[in-house]
Amino acid sequence: MKSTVQRKTKRNIPWKKSLCAGMLLISVTQVWAGTPLLLAEQLPSNSRLEHASPTPQQTHVVEGTVIDAKGEPLLGVTVRVKGTKNAVVTDLDGRFKIQVQRDATLELSYVGYTPKEIKATSTNKPIVLEEDSKVLNEVVVTALGIKRAEKALSYNVQKVTADELTRNKDANFVNSLVGKVAGVQINAGAGGAGSAVRVVMRGTKSIEKSNNVLYVIDGIPMYNHAFGGGEGAYSTPMGSESSADINPEDIESVNMLTGPSAAALYGSDAANGVVIINTKHGSKDKTSVTVSNSSTFSRATFLPKIQNSYGTSSGLMSWGAKQAGNFDIAKFFNTGSNIINSVSLSTGNSRNQTYLSMSTTNARGIVPKNTYSRYNFTARNTTSFLDDKLVLDFGANYILQKDANIVSQGKYNNPLPALYLFPRGDDFNEIRNYERWDPVLGYMTQYWPYGEGVHSLQNPYWIQNRMERTTDKHRYMLNASLKWNVYDWLNVVGRVRVDNSEYRLLNKNYASTLLTISDVNGGYGDQTQHDRTLYGDVMVNINKRFGEHYNLTANIGTSIKDQVFEAAGGAGNLILANFFAMNNINYANKYKTIQEGWHDQTQSVFGSIELGYKDMLYLTVTGRNDWASQLAYSDQSSFFYPSVGLSAVVSNMTKLPEWITFAKVRAAYSNVASAFDRFLSNPSYHFNNQTHLWEKSNVAPLAHMKPENTRSWELGLNMKFLKNTVNLDVTLYRSNTYHQTIYGKTSTSSLYSEQIVQSGNVQNQGIELSLGYRNTFGKIGVSSVLTYTLNQNKIKELSKASVNQQGIPEIQKAYLGASSVAPQVILREGGTMSDIYIKHELKRDPNGSIAIDPSSGNLSMQEVGQRKAGHLAPNYNMGWNNSISYQGLTLGFVLSARVGGLAYSATQGILDYYGGSKATADARDNGGVPVNFGKVDAKKYYQTIATAEGGYGSYYLYSATNVRLQELSLSYDLPKKWFNNKLNLSIGLLARNLWMIYCKAPFDPELSASTSSNYYQGVDYFMLPSTRNIGFNVKVQF
Repeated sequence: MKSTVQRKTKRNIPWKKSLCAGMLLISVTQVWAGTPLLLAEQLPSNSRLEHASPTPQQTHVVEGTVIDAKGEPLLGVTVRVKGTKNAVVTDLDGRFKIQVQRDATLELSYVGYTPKEIKATSTNKPIVLEEDSKVLNEVVVTALGIKRAEKALSYNVQKVTADELTRNKDANFVNSLVGKVAGVQINAGAGGAGSAVRVVMRGTKSIEKSNNVLYVIDGIPMYNHAFGGGEGAYSTPMGSESSADINPEDIESVNMLTGPSAAALYGSDAANGVVIINTKHGSKDKTSVTVSNSSTFSRATFLPKIQNSYGTSSGLMSWGAKQAGNFDIAKFFNTGSNIINSVSLSTGNSRNQTYLSMSTTNARGIVPKNTYSRYNFTARNTTSFLDDKLVLDFGANYILQKDANIVSQGKYNNPLPALYLFPRGDDFNEIRNYERWDPVLGYMTQYWPYGEGVHSLQNPYWIQNRMERTTDKHRYMLNASLKWNVYDWLNVVGRVRVDNSEYRLLNKNYASTLLTISDVNGGYGDQTQHDRTLYGDVMVNINKRFGEHYNLTANIGTSIKDQVFEAAGGAGNLILANFFAMNNINYANKYKTIQEGWHDQTQSVFGSIELGYKDMLYLTVTGRNDWASQLAYSDQSSFFYPSVGLSAVVSNMTKLPEWITFAKVRAAYSNVASAFDRFLSNPSYHFNNQTHLWEKSNVAPLAHMKPENTRSWELGLNMKFLKNTVNLDVTLYRSNTYHQTIYGKTSTSSLYSEQIVQSGNVQNQGIELSLGYRNTFGKIGVSSVLTYTLNQNKIKELSKASVNQQGIPEIQKAYLGASSVAPQVILREGGTMSDIYIKHELKRDPNGSIAIDPSSGNLSMQEVGQRKAGHLAPNYNMGWNNSISYQGLTLGFVLSARVGGLAYSATQGILDYYGGSKATADARDNGGVPVNFGKVDAKKYYQTIATAEGGYGSYYLYSATNVRLQELSLSYDLPKKWFNNKLNLSIGLLARNLWMIYCKAPFDPELSASTSSNYYQGVDYFMLPSTRNIGFNVKVQF
């Protein structure tokens, strides 16, 4: 590994000035609020419409909360004393306070709901308003945890409830979002339970930077430390990631902000979209304990189709004589399991609420000795002081996580190459006893009589039992926020979070492991990693109504984010066999020092203003300026990016047909910047862990670097029909990402071999559509949501600094396997970020027929010029999420479809070459492979179109189109009266990835062998197969 060290410059960054400005604003508003026009001290309501003060001796204060039928708070409900002009409106949490005369009646009215009258008495029980034939005015959580009225949003926000996440739990909650959200492509990692996940919103934008989304917990960004695996045959294996540490039972809801306009306030990390995780908190005037169990069991599915009807010819080759074999690769795989147990306590009163939870996740993979475990401990308390003037929210999370012997793909640390290529005429039971006693050496040694071949083969059981790979993680998150409600319309919030993770990665290779991996006595690696994120911000929030027509919502703030990553350790060969300790390593020969680290800091000021008119027209303007440490030594010390949006509620502006209950059009524009990678703007030295020497970079520094920026616009339409039973959300968008980091060649006289050029323009445009239906028919409830995602990616411009032999701008990226045979991702102007090119095909004669040697019957492969074969990205994705309920019985299912794109299987090509695939047996049974007007010997054909390293791209690319039953669940909520109304009990059956309805590829194209790569997707190089999961869940609440 390499280590990079660079000293950052300190800047006199004026973030403190914004804090002073915020405090000055508070002082000014206090003076303003003291005028007779806004007697806030006398009017405890959230927003005064009109004031007619009753006689003080006859009045008292009434408090309450207004919610909808789903329990969500309603913002802007008018609460009026009947027969008077005394009225207030509810705040973002649905709460209100109002002074009333004794025995008065309150009238509650709200667009979209049936008006309601109640006696004017304070109550701890929420007031529920029922839907009318008008539109709902739901509140959603947006940037920085700010609650906004949904009708005011000028961009697309999609919400997934806790029920959707926990109905079919996964160790990584993100996998439960597949098929339920438009505009998002989610690819599960191939490493099994707890593996990292690839999440890309609105296409691939950056050539060199990560295109994965930003995760935000309760309004605060989270650094997602992911072990996403690498590219190619010798890549590092996959692991878990920080977002997988979150307990699904702690999540209240997830909001998906797919466009940069929605994420403009989060800063540069949000250029690729945001996943906002809102966690649970204690309940008011209620105590409940929830205990749940989710148990799923998995089996390997979509395995390669192998043959047993022909035996061994020589070595690993299975081109032998006809036989009746019984070798079955499926018998190698275990029945995996994933057991999640959770218990939580939610309690509190109007002043103090507490939430406590504990969860255990224990998973066993489908390959031997592969395990994943996680233990979550969560505490959260919210306390109000000084008559709700101060609100303190404190949370703590502690996570213990361990994974062992994860398998993803490639040659090393992977039992699948030896398993799949095992000679068909031999007895597989012979190698199940993977080690034998060596009386000379005095210890057990590996039994594998077939050699390593070109795939570094070893006994598959040895790899999983005697090449131990473990990762231990200890993580804590502490967060606190203090909110000062200065007035009903003004508050100040300060927040801080510390997120600290400690890792220990151990590798133990026992003696007689392959010599290319470790020496004869074995090898040992011990590495520690540490990442810490400190985040803090201060915000001034204004939410004020002026008269009956205008409403102002504003947020002004400043933030600081400080991130540190350090890795240290070493790896080498053992002196004494199988004694795994750092003082038993041979430091004199082949020892590798592990040393790496970086320290980033971003200081920011930001603001947002939303002006509403008559609850039908909303204008939103945001701006943010970042001072990022990555910009050190560059000409540009900071970058500013704005956004503007407009939302018009047409149904409130004009009379529409009765069957249209709501209609809104929206438009937004944003320019979001993203700092270039660290260490690019100044010369730096790298530590070579092979030579143990410091080396200068081979990339010439560029002083005039600019941040990568994405300019985007979107247009949207939101409609509801037939008394809100049908809803339609459509978004059209386009984004262009400029100032890409491109590496070009330098002149021969340069001291560097590469130079950085900032150029390029990558465009993404498309459609996000969601069509939903929700209704009840007597005791039957029906809910159905169809999502559609279309993204068109196009490279508009590259750079003349990186050209091919023809002088055409070109950037060569990952090979999808061995470079001698596999397709390659190549970027060219006019193409896409996932275009794949091939350069081999069977030789043809002058007539265009495949050339066959008349004497030997051999075919030959020839190299031709690079030819575009297609692209890896899908043309579009679809999801269909359904739920049908009847008297506590609920049937849910999710269908997902991906249409278009290609996938490459190196595994299939290698199996064909060795004669181990079913295709080769079928060809032999049929007397050969049809070519031209005759047949060619099967062995000659398959050993021409494939090699031991993989199949030639022309013949092993497959359509990645697939349709599957993604989820299926059946649950029953037992009648509460059976338990004397003391508890709620729910039981259910569940399944995931149950049925692949259509797929022509020989593997699951939705699995990702490297979630951290922008280009190594849709590849099967001995990748761990996908799984079919079936199980049950039980949930008790009392």
